[in-house]
Amino acid sequence: MKKQFKEVFRGLRSRFAGSNRLFTLTVLLPTFIAVVYFGLIKSDVYISESHFIVRTPQRQVPTGLEAVLQGAGFSGSTEDAHSVHDYMESRDALREIDRTLDLRAAFGSGSVDPFSRFNPLGLDDSFEALFRHYQRLIEVYLSASSSISVLKVRAFTSEDAYRINELLLGMSESLINQLNERGRNDLISYAQAEVDLAARKSQAASIELAAYRNRHGLVDPLNQSALQLQHVSKLQDEYIAVKTRLAQVTTFTPRSPQIPGLKNSLATIEGEIENEMNKVAGSKPSLSSKAVEYQRLALELEFAEKQLAAAMTSLEQARSEAQRKQLYLERIVQPNKPDVAIEPRRFRAILTTFLVGLIAWGILSMLIAGVKEHHD
Repeated sequence: MKKQFKEVFRGLRSRFAGSNRLFTLTVLLPTFIAVVYFGLIKSDVYISESHFIVRTPQRQVPTGLEAVLQGAGFSGSTEDAHSVHDYMESRDALREIDRTLDLRAAFGSGSVDPFSRFNPLGLDDSFEALFRHYQRLIEVYLSASSSISVLKVRAFTSEDAYRINELLLGMSESLINQLNERGRNDLISYAQAEVDLAARKSQAASIELAAYRNRHGLVDPLNQSALQLQHVSKLQDEYIAVKTRLAQVTTFTPRSPQIPGLKNSLATIEGEIENEMNKVAGSKPSLSSKAVEYQRLALELEFAEKQLAAAMTSLEQARSEAQRKQLYLERIVQPNKPDVAIEPRRFRAILTTFLVGLIAWGILSMLIAGVKEHHD
């Protein structure tokens, strides 16, 4: 038995020595390794794919398929789509998925080949190592022609690929809702603060004006001054009439007994005019002196009310703007649950190895031949 084994070994060695060793090393051996690895060792990889678009009403220039979608009420936002992509590939997303699905167990399962398995030697079970492994299995990109985002999740079981894809879409929708809520709160809270400040100023001005009216017993000094002036005007007309009558009586009947009465009337009217004028202007408690403070308070109240009206308008505009800036993640294609493994493409990988080996063998053969000729 031992003798027969030696004879077989010598036969193989003689055949190997007689053949082109370079061809064996560059073509046959790599192809044999590729056949063994991709044919017997490499684990199946399932791919779950989904399509989505991040849309906003602000989008104005549609192209391609996006124009068709916009016609149906969709509009894509490229910048916001990249934000979603970045989140899907982030540590935060991985941490949330790992908390739900236990990715260490899924990626490090013994059914996965050692070259594709997470932490195959048990040397690095860190989160960073899991993150590097996660990044190799997640692919998300934006289609340049349609502005539609494509998410591909690779996993070693169909169920894991589908659940990770579904979780990523769900978490992205929550992220967009949070961004919407935060943006809406920022816009509205600032406008609401302006409204509250204007309302406090308007209320303070109203209270101060009411206190002024109660303190001075006046509703509107300006209107009351106008009434006083009208009364003074009537007294002046009456004064002129009495004075004219006195002049006529004094001219035509100097001894008339009406003259003392008319003079007393003139004095009375004159005193009344002076008294009424003092109420309007000229003395400290006059209406004109009180009107200065009243005008200041009235202007403050008017300004505060206008400021309040403007702030309330801004608040309504902020609410409309917040509603207009709402983002939505629309699923164009739902995550699929693959029934067969898409990767690895075994035959193509083996054929590629063989062809690359042939090219390397050809190049090296020419180089060696050239060296030999130069040496001879």
